[in-house]
Amino acid sequence: AAVRAALRGLQFGGDPGDPAVDTEWGEPGLTPAERVIAWNTLEVLAYRTGNPDHPINAIAPSAKATMHLRFVVGTDVSDVRQVVQRHLAAHGFADIEVGEPMVMHATRLDPDNAWVRFVLASIERSIGSAPVLLPNLGGSLPNDVFADILGLPTVWVPHSYAACSQHAPDEHLLLPVVREALQLMTGLFWDLGEPDAAALPRRGH
Repeated sequence: AAVRAALRGLQFGGDPGDPAVDTEWGEPGLTPAERVIAWNTLEVLAYRTGNPDHPINAIAPSAKATMHLRFVVGTDVSDVRQVVQRHLAAHGFADIEVGEPMVMHATRLDPDNAWVRFVLASIERSIGSAPVLLPNLGGSLPNDVFADILGLPTVWVPHSYAACSQHAPDEHLLLPVVREALQLMTGLFWDLGEPDAAALPRRGH
């Protein structure tokens, strides 16, 4: 309930040059924001079959696909490889081998956690407007090292904008974004030294 409340009213896209949001994509009954942030997605990153340099008019003897499962808290991924392998075998594809190179476990700090409220309030005081709260990231980060292994409440405060070309050769950051980031982070670090911060829990999520 807290996750849906945090995502209520959140819109993706709409700016000039943004691609149109496909309202039919993803799990039925969810908003586009819920589908991206609060639901599992399976993406095909790349696939290979045959030899494009020497194509032949025949079915290739082998093929390989690399897929990416983005999953949220509450999804049991302890045996996801075996589940997929059994599913394929049950539908006549027992000769397909499923590998699992790496798993980064999903994390989410409760949107009602005291640390979340503290950070949101600090940012609003610093920049004069309420920040947008995403209950978890839509991508993959090894945040479970902090949240699960060390047991620390974690709040990510990203500084960027939608057209930053992230991970591309021309990845960049605009000066107004940098100024705002310096302003709100200075305020946040200041507030962390105030007496109110000392009462916040140091463990648990």
